[in-house]
Amino acid sequence: MELSRSFIKAKRPCAEGFRWFLRTHKNGGDYQLLLDALVRDGRVDDAYWLLTQFGPTDAVLAANTIDADALVFAGNIEVRGNIEIGSMVRAGRSIKAGGSIRAGRSISAGEDVRAGGGIRSGGNLDAGGDIRVRWGIDVDENLICKGDLRAEWGLSCGGFLTLGSSAEIGQDLLTRCDIRCGKGLHVGGAIKSGASIRVVHGIKSGASIHCGGHLEAGWGIRAIGDILAEGAIKAGESIQTAEDIRAGDGYGIYAGLVVQIDTWEASAQVRARSKPQRLMSGWWSATPANSN
Repeated sequence: MELSRSFIKAKRPCAEGFRWFLRTHKNGGDYQLLLDALVRDGRVDDAYWLLTQFGPTDAVLAANTIDADALVFAGNIEVRGNIEIGSMVRAGRSIKAGGSIRAGRSISAGEDVRAGGGIRSGGNLDAGGDIRVRWGIDVDENLICKGDLRAEWGLSCGGFLTLGSSAEIGQDLLTRCDIRCGKGLHVGGAIKSGASIRVVHGIKSGASIHCGGHLEAGWGIRAIGDILAEGAIKAGESIQTAEDIRAGDGYGIYAGLVVQIDTWEASAQVRARSKPQRLMSGWWSATPANSN
């Protein structure tokens, strides 16, 4: 794709960026070559802007490994080994690595991000499709995944975790800020959030759930360990654990919010080691939940 001077100007670039374009490519230039030149001249944010304006291509960047200060590519990035980036890696379509993906500032793809190893970002991780990794995910700031997320190890997020679909995490899930999940959240280990957790479908934890705000699930909540929140605990169906269920001071626990009261005994069970305080709705059962 050739980008002309008038084509670029119509997108209203910043004055400094447009001066760079006139100075280095006054007759226009190939889309990807322009992205490469911007990155080479240290104008990574301008390259990101250009990609945002003109969108993805079907081009493929294939390599055994990539080790660079920054990378902005309009198509698919496919690497057999590791991707090591000092600042930002951005793909218009997918990023796929047979090994690990590491970036000091951010990792962003218009479609899927897949790694045969782990993912480490010193800033954000943003995928317009699925995220799938054989190891774990470690993100210092926000993580946005518009598709499904699968991590065979754990996930650590220093900011907000926003999931458009379902998530399956083999070990612990740790976040500093809110968790938002568009479908179901299944975690093999503990779930710990410094803020609220809101899941459209159900929540399942192979250990405990600790929530710094409100804990909400459209379907049920199930854990082997404690279910603890600093705010309210709300479930459309049942809430079950073999340990304790406890909401924050002054807040209640609500089960069965989306089922008829007549069906609470089957579909809105509240099971724990002892009856929780301020149980506002649901069918209490003194029998501890099956831990399997």
